[in-house]
Amino acid sequence: MKNPYSGLKNIPKNIWILSATTLINRSGTMVLPFIALYANQILNVSKGDAGLVLAAYGIGAFITAPFAGKLSDKIGTLRMMKISLFSTGSFLFLYSFVTDFIWFLVLTFIWAILSEAFRPASMAFISDEITSDRRKTAFALHRLAINLGMSIGPVIGGILSTINFHLLFYINGLTALAAGTFLVLSPWEKHEIVQKEAEVIEPVVPQQKVSVFSDRRLIYFLLALIPVEIVFFQHIGALPLFIVSDLGFSNAVFGFLTAVNTVLIIFIEVPLNDSMRNWDDRKSLALGALLSGVGFGLMAFTNTIPPIVFLIVFWTFGEMIFFPSSGEYVAKIAPEKQRGEYMGYFQMSFSFAFMVGPWLGTTVLDHYGPFNLWIGCLVFGLISTAMM
Repeated sequence: MKNPYSGLKNIPKNIWILSATTLINRSGTMVLPFIALYANQILNVSKGDAGLVLAAYGIGAFITAPFAGKLSDKIGTLRMMKISLFSTGSFLFLYSFVTDFIWFLVLTFIWAILSEAFRPASMAFISDEITSDRRKTAFALHRLAINLGMSIGPVIGGILSTINFHLLFYINGLTALAAGTFLVLSPWEKHEIVQKEAEVIEPVVPQQKVSVFSDRRLIYFLLALIPVEIVFFQHIGALPLFIVSDLGFSNAVFGFLTAVNTVLIIFIEVPLNDSMRNWDDRKSLALGALLSGVGFGLMAFTNTIPPIVFLIVFWTFGEMIFFPSSGEYVAKIAPEKQRGEYMGYFQMSFSFAFMVGPWLGTTVLDHYGPFNLWIGCLVFGLISTAMM
């Protein structure tokens, strides 16, 4: 019987180091999944206003993505990632001094600028380190590290939030600093960026710098991503409030439900994407968008744990297919020397969805109820599916 993880043997050492760094960082990621609940329970703001915290994070991420991507092309992806981790880890300690909601929004905006600079740099690094035929598997490995960490962080965060919510900020900050230290001390392989074989999709002007906005394929693709990205970000926006406030389950239960998603990804995403590495990217993206939209949409008809777990499994398959394929597609169409910039704009679409999605979802939940929220998610998922 073939080892389902056999595709990992061709992953370069440097990508393993990056994935280990990401695992350390994400193991302490507990602020973001609970920040809306913190605003609602500790700062005593409404569910709609709690969504503004995530919108503030989204605005910061939206602003930083293209600049961080372009800067990583100039100063190097490794340096960009180090700056992001050390600044993020230090900054999170400031949260314990803030009780005013406006200042809380300001801190969250700045935190996003620092933290989200890591994403385009890491994706450009992966794109440069491996050939196209294995890139989807490499992206899946990196997401495995993200989600393995996320199977730990939110569970611990859910428990710590019942003791002292401020502990989440301290632990999250310390793990970011630990990840930065690991990145600095790791034995990187020094080599020239591998020469890629001919891509299935050629860059607009090979070996020549181009304007991102002149690439119509990229612009259309980013627009197609946004509806399903808005749906996906309900897992940190409306979903925790729906489960805790509307259905009456505890913070710890929400933390364990989040872990269902991440544990599935740990065991399935890498072999799934390795087996799908020859699939057409657009078909993979359409399937992923469909599963995500339907999975969230059917939440309209649930109020107990078993069907919620089933639907989390359902949209998790959509997520596992969708995200590695989207990164691979952008890497293919990007000119080699502009991968950081292209990944920056790619992340910008996620940041826009993060900025709008949680706020929109929590507002609809607050004013129109969960049924309308989840049916809206179904519609948005179908829009992205059709555009793919």
